[in-house]
Amino acid sequence: QGSLSSNAVVLENVQETVKDYMLIMLVENISDLSEDDGDFTVEMIPEIHAAVVTFTGNIAVGEFAEKLNRNHRAKQQNITARCLELTKSVRAENIPPGTPSDYITVYFENKKNGGAQVVDVQQLLDEDAAIIAFGDYKGNA
Repeated sequence: QGSLSSNAVVLENVQETVKDYMLIMLVENISDLSEDDGDFTVEMIPEIHAAVVTFTGNIAVGEFAEKLNRNHRAKQQNITARCLELTKSVRAENIPPGTPSDYITVYFENKKNGGAQVVDVQQLLDEDAAIIAFGDYKGNA
């Protein structure tokens, strides 16, 4: 069984001078898809010099990542792409002290916050954080 992948690609080495509209046009040029048509979204993560491109349709994300890595404009900017793996757990931070694990469970099971079935919550009280484990891959990319 191969590793499961999501419908998202991580763009790394995205410098703070690179704006989201430039990445959107780069993705459009490489994929022949349109952000305006809702084919994908781009989320900038400046803290780690990255962006996540999430495709809404059925696209070979591995093929897209390879094309982007060969693209001369991406190479000029030193931007690289890799597929985002699916995960069964996430780390939530800045959880107020004394928050019950039942609240965290219900929060993440709420459709507005992912709607995935929570199977375990491990609170890290000294870090005001928790590790939330899910029972399936829905909404956890």
